[in-house]
Amino acid sequence: LGSRGAPEAHNPAPRETLRFHAEAKGAQVRLDAERCTAHRRATFHDGIVFSQRPVRPGERVALRVLGQEEGWCGGLRVGFTRLDPARVSAPSLPPFVCPDLEQQSPTWAAVLPEDGALPGNVVRFWVNRSGRLFARVNAGPRLLLREGVLMGAPLWAVMDVYGTTKAIELVFPSTVPWTLSDETPQPEAAAGEECAICFHRAANTCLLPCGHTDFCSYCAWRVFRDSARCPVCRWDIEAVTPT
Repeated sequence: LGSRGAPEAHNPAPRETLRFHAEAKGAQVRLDAERCTAHRRATFHDGIVFSQRPVRPGERVALRVLGQEEGWCGGLRVGFTRLDPARVSAPSLPPFVCPDLEQQSPTWAAVLPEDGALPGNVVRFWVNRSGRLFARVNAGPRLLLREGVLMGAPLWAVMDVYGTTKAIELVFPSTVPWTLSDETPQPEAAAGEECAICFHRAANTCLLPCGHTDFCSYCAWRVFRDSARCPVCRWDIEAVTPT
């Protein structure tokens, strides 16, 4: 741990709530007044939408699948792009994020597994500092969707309301339960092994990449969900693993 330089000791600025960009959207997309819901009106394409601000490495983009339309093949695509939606002319957007937008701009996206975009599912996706695109559906396992996302410049979330996926809604990650550890009984700690947050359960979890092991899995997952920053060193959390 001593090889890492300590980050600046300051509280990061609050993150503006993620919404869909008002103007940069596919020709068939209709947004609600608060820009939280995107609905594809017709066809199976022209459903590209963007976040209205860049997304930080490790930050979870959370959405709920609201509707499905039978008769098409394929479904929701998610990913990230260096294409600033404020500079996008909506009529110039291609019908598909994969492969069209990827060929036109630095964009990395992937389709979810076949059962990942069912109505009611909550999907979280993110990119870590190593340029790996991950997703999690409900409380399921972490899925590696692709690698090779170029880091070092702002990235906006991009979603394609494609095929069988008819409508999606951006949600607040902290409002939707998603970790099995929230429901799993945790062992009480022996003297000197207490979690640094609750001081009751055993410290049995490691935060990555910083490596701090001062927390029980219940508290570690709650921190990961709510802020994704280590309480000890303030480094961004990319993963939580048992010790």
